[in-house]
Amino acid sequence: MEREHSNRSLSSRGGSDMGSRYVMESGFYMTSFVAAIFITGLVTVGMLLITLLIALTVMLQSCESKSAGVVDISNSSENYDYCKVFSLHAELNRLDINDFPEVCKIHFAHYIKEGQYARDLNLSVGMAENFFNVVKPLEDGLSLVILDADDFLTSNSHYIDPLLSRFNQFGCDDCLKEATKLKYMFSLKLYKKLQAGKWPLILFSRKPEKQRNATTEHLISAGYNGWSSLIMRSDDEMQMDSREYVSRLRTTLHIKGFHITAMISSQMDALIGPSSGECVFKLPNHIYYNVHNYFTITSLPQ
Repeated sequence: MEREHSNRSLSSRGGSDMGSRYVMESGFYMTSFVAAIFITGLVTVGMLLITLLIALTVMLQSCESKSAGVVDISNSSENYDYCKVFSLHAELNRLDINDFPEVCKIHFAHYIKEGQYARDLNLSVGMAENFFNVVKPLEDGLSLVILDADDFLTSNSHYIDPLLSRFNQFGCDDCLKEATKLKYMFSLKLYKKLQAGKWPLILFSRKPEKQRNATTEHLISAGYNGWSSLIMRSDDEMQMDSREYVSRLRTTLHIKGFHITAMISSQMDALIGPSSGECVFKLPNHIYYNVHNYFTITSLPQ
């Protein structure tokens, strides 16, 4: 009886042990609180991984954009340098705007729209102003400053219209008007400073003598008054190369005993040759064009 009971007890205990091992080997149980914490942890880790992936993607795109920007800036800088040198040689060799590379035609619009032309004007006029802060007119009254009146006359619509079509094809309808306004503002500022310094001012134009009245009227209306003399082309000089024309008028003034303290123009033809003066100041050109051909074919109301 006892043995039987003992055997049953052992059998029961053995069965119980086998059951416990079965549960432990096939899985584990947890409370609902622990399960909630476990699931929350998994969701949090997943969100962190997604956030990290998004951050890496954004950083990669940013790096690609910066790299592209560096390339664009580099290309823009190279184009600016190339077109600036080309423009200089175009002026020296009297090339027409149609001879410019396409990249430079587009660059002219950016040159104005992005403010570089205004900065160049400011620097050029500033250099001239610094010069005249130190240099004063001679007491004998023979020292003078020669200015290119055609730089002032471009503020008038009669001079702008022939060039508008050239800018329109570059995608900058208002560029020429904006550049003309800037040039007028800085040129007039320099002109008034010279007047305040009591400098005798000689103006010259490549326009024919028969347009003197209209030219004088336009100069005065634009604020350029009080000059000592306005030199214009005679009929015989109209077929003359503009470089020879300007050089001849300087030589004539020199022979008469005048001292040319400075020559100021945006056009290369006015700044080269003999008797160019003590100092030469070149105002920047927003766009180079064959000035001789332009002023030969353009006319003002008389």
